[in-house]
Amino acid sequence: MITKDSIENLKTHLEVVDVISQFLELKKTGANFKACCPFHGEDTPSFVVSPAKQIYHCFGCGVGGDSINFVMEHEKLSYPEALEKLASMYNVSLEYDGDFKKQDLSIITKINNYYQKLLVHNETASQYLKSRGISANSIEKFEIGYAPSSGDTIGYLKQNFLNLADAKDFGIIDNGQNGLYARFIERITFPIYALNDKIVGFGGRTISGHNAKYVNSPQTKIFNKSRLLYGYNLAKDQIYKKNEIIVTEGYLDVIMLHQAGFNNAVATLGTALTADHLPLLKRGEPKVIVAYDGDKAGLNAAYKASLLLSNKSSSFEGGVVIFKDGQDPADMVQGKKIEELNQMFSKPISFINFVIDFIANKFDLSLPQEKQQAKDEAEEYLKSLSPVLQNEYKVYASSKLNIHSDSLNIERYTIRRRKVNLTNADISELEIIKTILEKPEFLDMVLNTVDKSMFETHFVEFEMLLNDRDNTALRELLLHKDIKIYSQEQLKSMLRIMLINFYNKKLIKVKYDEIDNKIKKQQMRKIQENIIRLKKGELVHFNLN
Repeated sequence: MITKDSIENLKTHLEVVDVISQFLELKKTGANFKACCPFHGEDTPSFVVSPAKQIYHCFGCGVGGDSINFVMEHEKLSYPEALEKLASMYNVSLEYDGDFKKQDLSIITKINNYYQKLLVHNETASQYLKSRGISANSIEKFEIGYAPSSGDTIGYLKQNFLNLADAKDFGIIDNGQNGLYARFIERITFPIYALNDKIVGFGGRTISGHNAKYVNSPQTKIFNKSRLLYGYNLAKDQIYKKNEIIVTEGYLDVIMLHQAGFNNAVATLGTALTADHLPLLKRGEPKVIVAYDGDKAGLNAAYKASLLLSNKSSSFEGGVVIFKDGQDPADMVQGKKIEELNQMFSKPISFINFVIDFIANKFDLSLPQEKQQAKDEAEEYLKSLSPVLQNEYKVYASSKLNIHSDSLNIERYTIRRRKVNLTNADISELEIIKTILEKPEFLDMVLNTVDKSMFETHFVEFEMLLNDRDNTALRELLLHKDIKIYSQEQLKSMLRIMLINFYNKKLIKVKYDEIDNKIKKQQMRKIQENIIRLKKGELVHFNLN
């Protein structure tokens, strides 16, 4: 069993908002964060995460607990499994009592090394990769391998005294009518990494004419294809640096795009883009480019992805790139059409335009009945957008359907004009401002702790607070019942969150600044120390140096 001391040590590294945000998209609401509950269906968020109390609670279904409870429930893991997952995520070592045997996670890495060595000696597999234009550097970078016959894989496991039960748990082998068999047989293999940079499964491409051209590892306690993106482990730094992610359909597309310099490319694992992918896509809030084939399956997948990414609850920036004439990104790289790819990725079709175009093209608009169906579908889609976007795209939709814009029956919103914008408000910022208005003795503490530029949404209102308190907008804020007033301890907690967000962004910026490596390491170490102190409850003052 895992020792109590190491469990307590792990808990000191866990911050409930950070943990849960790796699985859900959280939105700050006052001192807390909110999301739609992942444990029961709902449209209105009732799942609340409290950074002050380090717990979560759903006011809809009643579930709640700490970081460990969440990972257990969300990932369907036992208590020890949840501890091991969190320890891996936060690079914390766990200690075990002498009578406990930990599963050997390294078995997947050993199998991957075995597959890589076999590729060198398999002429058919090597020739296929060469024919697709994949370089030796890419083979090494993506650790491409070759899975032999079932008997050879099982023989390797036995000869190297690797635990067969572990190999089965991790989807390498399974039991059949005739005994054990390997999951990947005579296939080119592509290792799939999780966020913790550990291999959790494989994709495999047949070279023996099997009906299933591509297969993935089965669902296991460490592998869920709906929450993983192939190549993300290699692309993540560039995604942050470029503030852009290219999502493709296949392994070879990712490999060839990286080979051509588009090293922010990833792929879904033989499945459509789903809501489970959104927390991963949201990391760093990059522009998302969906790059799919122009066949029927690719267009349908791009349509579903655009619906998901343009919804008012998601609202990603980016758009769609469709490859026509039977080409895909890998083909274009092989054909040395790099500049053409650059132009395509720089001018994607917006998600909303793509959805409206798709709906219009799906129906024969010369037939009244089909035109009505198109109108109904367009209306339903527009209602899923924010009020501003509804109005913006209403005219475009009506022109594509060749109908009068007034005939589109979408909800009409009236947004009151007010100097303090509560329509797209950052409630926590407004609560800090209102607290100072009510309790001016807290102003010095705020100014001594954070910089005014950290008020990203309500900088103007904060400037009013400093220079013109007798202002109509601020009086309106004082009377707004939904904006609460903090106690001193609550205010300190929110200032810590503001500082943590600031230092996290600064950490990414410093990481990619072109400065002396020694200075960069010093700055990054100082920032990380400040974040740790803040997470422990210490109010570290804002410091740019």
